[in-house]
Amino acid sequence: MKGIVTRLALAGWALVPPAFAAEAVPVAAPAHRFAAPEVAASHVTGAAGGIGQMLFGLVVVLATVFVVAFVARRLRGGRAAANGIEVVAQASLGAKERAVIVRVDGERLLLGVASGQVTLLKTLSADGAAPPPAVTGSQIASFGALLRRSLGK
Repeated sequence: MKGIVTRLALAGWALVPPAFAAEAVPVAAPAHRFAAPEVAASHVTGAAGGIGQMLFGLVVVLATVFVVAFVARRLRGGRAAANGIEVVAQASLGAKERAVIVRVDGERLLLGVASGQVTLLKTLSADGAAPPPAVTGSQIASFGALLRRSLGK
């Protein structure tokens, strides 16, 4: 992240000096113009100056966004550790519903979270690996048997 911000800052600064140089060059007033002398005498800055200023502004805005995101991530992580509650994983189930696995005092809990309600769904094993279900040979059906059963034969 630091490398990206540094590269963007250098790219912006590379184009900023032409912008200042373009403003510093005095422009001689042209001879008498035919229609609107005040419009013809106005100085138009070069395109490089405008692009340089725009890129510099973009670099400043992007750097601000990255700094705010970094600080927010640090604050969120510090607050969770201080409470003793750690969010291990979460999955969205709908617009306002989520399934969340949290670790509290070494115990993992599966919670259902909806708007205004949190429900304990299951207490999980502490090591993180759920034991696989026991399957015997008689429970495993062949593809042919499943196809015949689904066709009603």
